[in-house]
Amino acid sequence: VFVAKQTNSVSKLPNGLVIASLENYSPVSSVGVFVKAGSRYETVENQGVSHVLRLAANLVSCECVIVPSGELHSLMEYLVNVTTAQEFRPWEVNDLTPRVRIDKTLAQQCPQIGVIEKLHEAAYKNALSNSLYCPEHMVGHVSSDQLKSFVDDHFITGKMALVGLGVKHSVLKQVGEGLLSARSGAGAPVAKAVYRGGELRVQNTDDLVHALIASECGVMGSAEANAFSVLQRILGAGPHVKRGSNITSKLSQGIAKATTQPFDATAFNASYSDSGLFGVYTIAQADSAGEVIKAAIAQVSGVAEGNVSDDDVTRAKNQVKAEYLMSLESSDSLLEEIGAQALNTAAYQLPDTVVQAIEAVTQDDVVKAAQKFVDGKKTMAASGQLKNTPFVDEL
Repeated sequence: VFVAKQTNSVSKLPNGLVIASLENYSPVSSVGVFVKAGSRYETVENQGVSHVLRLAANLVSCECVIVPSGELHSLMEYLVNVTTAQEFRPWEVNDLTPRVRIDKTLAQQCPQIGVIEKLHEAAYKNALSNSLYCPEHMVGHVSSDQLKSFVDDHFITGKMALVGLGVKHSVLKQVGEGLLSARSGAGAPVAKAVYRGGELRVQNTDDLVHALIASECGVMGSAEANAFSVLQRILGAGPHVKRGSNITSKLSQGIAKATTQPFDATAFNASYSDSGLFGVYTIAQADSAGEVIKAAIAQVSGVAEGNVSDDDVTRAKNQVKAEYLMSLESSDSLLEEIGAQALNTAAYQLPDTVVQAIEAVTQDDVVKAAQKFVDGKKTMAASGQLKNTPFVDEL
């Protein structure tokens, strides 16, 4: 049986709504609405509203619908109601307070989440400094009126992307022109994230010290971001073999020479639409935290000085490409990838194009990325018994 090549289409309606579709000939259609409405858009007055909104998303009677491709219209009614016809009943919003507390408690029990949250709080003056979780003083105080106001300001066509897999592009356009047209608008201008650098330390009784040191790096989808992704794999982004020692990691090799104490280290890389953070994340015993952190930084400095081979770069590029392609093997991940690109760039790059961009990264690009980290203004977040943990200005 002959099957035509998968085709993708992206268009932008006059009301600002981006429509993206990929015909993959799946017997089941997947459709999603992506909205620029995360915590970075919160103000001082409504902090925590996006956290409550995430939990409120399942207040509707239908959470998930899977339908055959020919019956897509029966799904769209639920999807449109969730995104454009929300009702925030006060008693239902109040019932979310225990769930907010559970979310916060679970996050507090994970040092990694806490350190990454503190890193963003210290790194930025605005936008990306906002927490993904509702601050303690707002728990139980986010009102239904605040939720409605936030949705009215951000759930509008100028900040939305309608994405479908196994769906005809013409069908999605009809939905966008009809059902979603009630939320037309471009919205107010959005402030760009402003990087500042800084340090936040959380002293507690934990035996292990979690530390993350980062500098600003390339924005999502840029050639510079690809170079940082390759650099991350060269330094080490976690073992590729379950319970492996990650012996090919430059971070592990360097730190093992500096201490005999147990440790863990990985390169950290986070790219956003207008900024990014790259650095090293270390976990060490309190007594050896200083040696571990300094040895990790020294490995990045070594790459910045040119201590990286063509084989290192080739191996790292293969790892980046493999991880990217494997992440698209599930429909959910593919839908999310298309949605993220459509929302931020009003376009979609096929995997072949992305792979070519990764392959184009050179050894010189990697060295320049490492140099940007070394020369850039640092941000540091740490938690644990910090008696032997250096301050950021000592690194």
